[in-house]
Amino acid sequence: MRRVRERLLRVARRDFTVLISGESGTGKEVAARFVHAHSSRSRGSFVPVHCGAIPADLFESELFGHVRGAFTGAEHNRGGLMESANGGTLFLDEIGDMPLAIQVKLLRVLQDHWVRRVGAEEERKIDVRVVAASNRDLAAEVERGNFRQDLFYRLNVVPVHMPPLRQRQEDIPLLVDHLLMRWSQGEERLRLAPETMKKLASLPLPGNVRELENLLQRMIALTDDSVLTPSILNELRIEEAPGKELSLRQLQEDGVNLDDALEDVERRLVRQALDESHGNITRGAELLGVSFRSLRYRLRKLGLKAS
Repeated sequence: MRRVRERLLRVARRDFTVLISGESGTGKEVAARFVHAHSSRSRGSFVPVHCGAIPADLFESELFGHVRGAFTGAEHNRGGLMESANGGTLFLDEIGDMPLAIQVKLLRVLQDHWVRRVGAEEERKIDVRVVAASNRDLAAEVERGNFRQDLFYRLNVVPVHMPPLRQRQEDIPLLVDHLLMRWSQGEERLRLAPETMKKLASLPLPGNVRELENLLQRMIALTDDSVLTPSILNELRIEEAPGKELSLRQLQEDGVNLDDALEDVERRLVRQALDESHGNITRGAELLGVSFRSLRYRLRKLGLKAS
């Protein structure tokens, strides 16, 4: 992580495009904000855009803006997100979800620095730095024909990879201390008992820092004490152990029945899909290989919310 930080600092001093890769929950947006904050554009706007959350038919208008009368419902002139980031940084999160037709237009903007609103005749000059991120292997997506090769090269000027938490477990105590200090403001300082920290550091945490944060919040919600003991973590252990083998012996040892165990697995996978899709039900359903209606039914059944 020190090497990642050093690279981000060097990148921040130059106005090149940056492509941040890494699994969901590893802190790609945090890295993008770090680049912006340490750049000459820090006084400008940082505009985050989650590409998977924008419907394909609205993507062009959202990104580039539109003029009055350009389409049904376009009652006023409206600048797009790229214009909002003028003088600052545009963060395109999960850019692998961007439609191919929009990729062509984004490439032209990156090359020429001119934007044309939907339905407009004139173009507008913009000064925007683009930082993109993806949890997919974009080089592989290029090979499959799902991502434009020329755009990939234009974005991948400076690649930065955010390592998953399982490759830097020694960071977990530092992250826990940081999060608990943030949540302890105005209250007695929250902390983990040493045994709790040891157990927490042994979890696989496939959702990375986002899952760690979620788990800590749930532990805090289950107690009124300032010291989080192993018993609190044990209450969540079955649900939070994605790698645990599901076997008859394991069910007997845990004292749960088949229906409860299967519901835990279903809840865990649905949560992971919602985390990766940033609460977008359509995208989450695609990741799980189910229909939109099926996922919506599961959310109601499990008592979960999309965001």
